[in-house]
Amino acid sequence: MTLPPAVLFLAMASPRQFVDDITKGRFKPVYYFYGSEDYRRTEAEKFVADHFLPDLQRSINYLKIDCKKTSPAELAAALANLPMLGERQVYVVGSFDSYKPKDQEQLLKYIKPKDPNRVIILSTPSAKTPRKDSVFFKTISAVAEPVEFKKMEASDAHDTIVKRLTKNKLAIDADARELLVGLIDGDRGGLESELNKLIDFKSEGGSITIDDIKKVCAGYEIFNIFELGDVIVQRNAPRALKMVQSLVGAGTNIDYLISQLQAHFISLYLVKNGKAPVGNRNFGFLLAKFRNQAKSYSNQQLEEIIIALDEANVELRHKRFTEELVLETLTFKLINRR
Repeated sequence: MTLPPAVLFLAMASPRQFVDDITKGRFKPVYYFYGSEDYRRTEAEKFVADHFLPDLQRSINYLKIDCKKTSPAELAAALANLPMLGERQVYVVGSFDSYKPKDQEQLLKYIKPKDPNRVIILSTPSAKTPRKDSVFFKTISAVAEPVEFKKMEASDAHDTIVKRLTKNKLAIDADARELLVGLIDGDRGGLESELNKLIDFKSEGGSITIDDIKKVCAGYEIFNIFELGDVIVQRNAPRALKMVQSLVGAGTNIDYLISQLQAHFISLYLVKNGKAPVGNRNFGFLLAKFRNQAKSYSNQQLEEIIIALDEANVELRHKRFTEELVLETLTFKLINRR
């Protein structure tokens, strides 16, 4: 993909500026949503549709297209359908990065003509967040306004937990709050889900404890990743494969699952060599679990696992094999390490 020598890139809007603009009825013809927080990105897509489309048009003119399941020609045909007189459209085009650069470049030409009655949102999932100095990011930013949705800061998560629980006449122990913040690791969608479960679980006037979180949130990714790590240590292939299939079957995105496994095993490697784990995984209760699990691996084994996960990521990106085959192969590579 080539760039014009003097291309002017649109300024990036913060989520706060984006919300302010939409609330005031100021819409851009094309947006590019990306970043480490999928939940906020999805909510922002709905936010645009709710404010741009009249009530009677939302059911038919809010169109979502997955580029992994749609050919470039099919997407071009869809974008060629301009809204009829008096109507509006919102197109959400997900996984735009999955197309080849030449196809991306050609499709962006369809998008350039501005139409005041249409908003197009291009997006990439968190696992495929591009670098800002990449050709892909610069090219798409020349056409669309980029909006980056980052994970919550720990302080924001603390405030959200306290406010939400207080509103529902609940308190939370300090150590339980730290545990929950560590578990959600900046994932706003995960936090909302876990708070809903805790509110339903606990009676008004009570205080949420660590035991409550372990009971209610036991199915959350980070516990599953640790448990999967234990199963890999035991070299229990059938159980490991069943766990992986269960996670995917429960709605966990495969790209996201692999990225979480990568972060987990990189953290094990770092902790084994006296360094801090990745991201928000350095809470006391997690650090102890990392140290305990890291004892079961050698540095060479951890390096082999990290390489195997990276290879699986490449295979998924280039669609060399089906997702099911990539997962099965990856699982047996993790189990059958030297």
